[in-house]
Amino acid sequence: MSDEFIDDRPTITYWIVSGAALIWNLLGLFMYVSTRTATTETYTAQGYTPDQIAFINANPEWAMSAFAISVTAGVLASIFLLLRKAWALPTFILSFLGIVAVNSNNFVLMNTVGVLGMVPVYIQSAVILVGILLIVYSRSAKVKGWLT
Repeated sequence: MSDEFIDDRPTITYWIVSGAALIWNLLGLFMYVSTRTATTETYTAQGYTPDQIAFINANPEWAMSAFAISVTAGVLASIFLLLRKAWALPTFILSFLGIVAVNSNNFVLMNTVGVLGMVPVYIQSAVILVGILLIVYSRSAKVKGWLT
């Protein structure tokens, strides 16, 4: 028997990161639902021009589906992280693949910057960074034995 004691209990930082991940991904889910339920009137009230509204409404269904997959997988992965389940890692990876698909549409196939300006670039840069960090963090938690 070894004298070494392995403590597989997560730190308080783990719980803070997990809770913050859930809040972040719930905000993403809220943004998805807001996008799906928005009308011309709500976009107009937010200050969008008719050309911008037409551009937003021209998003292909596959890109909107990728958005749905990304945020739903992100919420599920965050819940798995809170439950200390190893499913968090592959589910965060699935969420990130959705992020890649959405951004491929927005910045490769569509002229998002030309129509909506740089704000979407800043927002999506943060989304990509957080997505990568959550994959790295969940992988680290798995290696440390915090996820089963």
